[in-house]
Amino acid sequence: MYDALRSILFHADAEAAHELAMWQLQRIQGIPPLLDAIRAHCRPRARVSRTVWGLRFANPLGLAAGFDKNATAIEALEALGFGFIEVGTVTLRPQPGNPPPRIFRFPRQKALVNRLGFNNDGAERVAERLRLRVERRGTSVEPPPPVFVNVGKNRDVDAAAAAEAYAACYRIVGPWADGTVVNVSSPNTPNLRDLQRPWQLREILDALGAARARFPAGPFRPILVKIAPDLELRQIEAIASVCVELADGIVATNTTLDHGSIPPDEDAPGGLSGAPLFERSTAVLQELRGLVGPRYPLVGVGGIVDSGSARAKLAAGADLIQTYTGFVYGGPLFVRRIVEELAA
Repeated sequence: MYDALRSILFHADAEAAHELAMWQLQRIQGIPPLLDAIRAHCRPRARVSRTVWGLRFANPLGLAAGFDKNATAIEALEALGFGFIEVGTVTLRPQPGNPPPRIFRFPRQKALVNRLGFNNDGAERVAERLRLRVERRGTSVEPPPPVFVNVGKNRDVDAAAAAEAYAACYRIVGPWADGTVVNVSSPNTPNLRDLQRPWQLREILDALGAARARFPAGPFRPILVKIAPDLELRQIEAIASVCVELADGIVATNTTLDHGSIPPDEDAPGGLSGAPLFERSTAVLQELRGLVGPRYPLVGVGGIVDSGSARAKLAAGADLIQTYTGFVYGGPLFVRRIVEELAA
């Protein structure tokens, strides 16, 4: 059924198709019997559970940031079987992002290019949705998957004010999520990747650590850093050193600016995700594991399109893994298929 639906959706503008899918997921959340039916059909039968940061994950496969930017479809996405969900990227103030068209499909390569530019509803509105989810979670019999929030800075914030911008956003959304991912690696906000420089990354993490220390007492909420794949080894070494000291984990990696797999006459500017990213993102992951040692938590993302690529990420050193583009191409049974094949 999904193959037929996908062929229809893929004839529409990519962003319009995504918005339609999000609208459908939001509607499903309001129909409990339908949500239960999806949960029964799509959730993996097998359990590949693990515990990281004191959080329990029924399986290691999560949904990467960018799919549910505004935390509007968490319950429906949980029903599809993800081991955890990352919402965002969220900025302190709402912003519209870059002008469309800004998402492009490359089905032959199982790839996407996006240049969305952190379009989102802003920290206050996202925090309210996360708060309501925490209230609903308190009445559930079975603990739901952990939810992480990805935070960034508004486009008009310069580097000198970046640390406070991240901290201000974090103070609003961080208390309502199980963990937070610091996005300093999107290629679609001018100069954002410069914030991966050790001294600037240190400023941001210091500010977030100070903000977390003032949160009300409760469960530990890890802070992770999401890095770019387009880094040299010396840059990865410097980032890893700061993160081991000040962060609780690293997400490797964001999208790439290397479009060598896309024919030039079909290409579009933006960050490339999907199968062509797998080799480089996995190499960065493997380099990180060698730098940070065996116990430091790493999340592997980039090019997971089947159980083989998922298994390779875990073998390269990932404690948890994430998908986005693979899910777009694979459909509602994508998570169940991968997790059950991993278990087998």
